[in-house]
Amino acid sequence: MTDKWTAADLPDLSGRSVVVTGASSGIGAATARELARAGAKVVLAVRDVAKGHRVAATMSGETEVRELKLDDLASVRAFGAAWSGDLDILINNAGIMMVPEGRTADGFERQIGTNHLGHFALTNLLLPHITDRVVTVSSHLHAGGRLDLDDLNWRTRPYSSSQAYSDSKLANMLFTLELQRRLNAAGSSVRALVVHPGMTSTNLFGHATGVQATLIGLVGRLVMQDAEHGARSTLFAATQDIPGGSFVWPGGFAHMRGYPKIATESRVAQDACVARNLWDLSARLTFIDSPAPAAAS
Repeated sequence: MTDKWTAADLPDLSGRSVVVTGASSGIGAATARELARAGAKVVLAVRDVAKGHRVAATMSGETEVRELKLDDLASVRAFGAAWSGDLDILINNAGIMMVPEGRTADGFERQIGTNHLGHFALTNLLLPHITDRVVTVSSHLHAGGRLDLDDLNWRTRPYSSSQAYSDSKLANMLFTLELQRRLNAAGSSVRALVVHPGMTSTNLFGHATGVQATLIGLVGRLVMQDAEHGARSTLFAATQDIPGGSFVWPGGFAHMRGYPKIATESRVAQDACVARNLWDLSARLTFIDSPAPAAAS
């Protein structure tokens, strides 16, 4: 394994099946494009099917577009119910960032609902089919997360879009590590991995305003990378032989860009008690039970 790993180092993925959420733009589209180029059958799970088809038409290899609205559990359940056969890799990529306060179709705060609860439900619904791994896109900003499990959906606290985003990314980390613990306990060979893509030029930053927008602009001019480079961490985690529970991020300046490296999760992400409690709460909120994984032995 090279220290300067890029998408050019992807193995032959012929015969492999992959679902990439949020694959119609940004890092998701770049991820799907490279995986399809390497021979995988890639399902683009997207909100806007027409846009998904337009993006898929620019890709080489075998692709399919299916509707998935992570902010609507009915859509997530429909996607899960429609799946048949094995699924090698699930990539939980889609997300929203620092959006104005709002609610999902099920009444969840938009960022925790989309970034975490939607993917929590999707992963558990697809888990009986998954044979290799689940890769979830988080952020280094998870380290600033302060999850309030008594008010996960910001019903009583004054709303902060930036804090809600960090909380949702911490939830991604806690979810991944708890999923790996559960896979281990089940004797499964399926792996759960989590990534930080670095600072990438995508439409995620479109809702930033004021001081946030100014800071993003200043930092972006120095270190922001394009989506193709931002996809490296995800592609590495999705295809390389690394341990379950690994956290992959860019090894360059401030971990905002660079070649993929395996890192140590922040202390807040390693709290197994909080992770268990978050899992239980997420299961209650989504009405999703945890099935046995496909590769349990």
